[in-house]
Amino acid sequence: MAIALITGACGGLGTAVARRLAADGRLVALNDRPGRDVTGLATELNGLAAPADVSDPAAVAAMVAEVERRTGGQIGLLVTCAAQMSMAPFTGLDNGDGWWRTVDADLGGTFACAQAVMPGMVERGGGRMVFVASEWGVIGWPHASAYSASKAGVVALAKSLGRELAPLGIAVNAVAPSSIDTPRLEADAAAAGVRLDEIRAHYAARAPLGRIATAEEIASAVAFLADERLPTLVGQILHVNGGTTRCRA
Repeated sequence: MAIALITGACGGLGTAVARRLAADGRLVALNDRPGRDVTGLATELNGLAAPADVSDPAAVAAMVAEVERRTGGQIGLLVTCAAQMSMAPFTGLDNGDGWWRTVDADLGGTFACAQAVMPGMVERGGGRMVFVASEWGVIGWPHASAYSASKAGVVALAKSLGRELAPLGIAVNAVAPSSIDTPRLEADAAAAGVRLDEIRAHYAARAPLGRIATAEEIASAVAFLADERLPTLVGQILHVNGGTTRCRA
């Protein structure tokens, strides 16, 4: 059975991705940072909990080794949903939690996870990585400089590793959603000083489609990029945003 590691599995998107991949027949290893309990979801999906702080490379390496020990196989699919986001004006952004905590979790965590699973993928003869980036990593966003810069790094990392790892049979791609209807919107609403339904309506008005995406729709995009029947899909950034960004990058 193909083993899929999903980081940030307690979040709205991570949970949707885990459920979709389990429904597709994959054994899911569910990661989130210690203190966020994924055991209930792991039980529901007949998977396993894999707690670790992705911003800690040593913890990530130990977590991957434990998953492979418990399953007796290698991780064939990595999906990086773990993310840290804070909304603040650049002039008030502190150098600790505001900047480095975001960069370490979003970009550093993606790097650490990719580096940890790569040897197993090489051993099994190939694999796939799907990084969750963001539309904001392509176009930028006010009051989200740390998050946008981190996700821009994730986009570049997907393109670079797509080129570098393809000869090893490892396909690396990314999905770059716009706003998603998950609890994370509460941070946006708080930063804007409006109600949750108001921020939802504001983002929906930006999209030619007239609404924002559901987590399940993004999970479908992840499942598409995870499909091993598409070996030539390499280094691509899939923009799932209802038409807000029409990007050639």
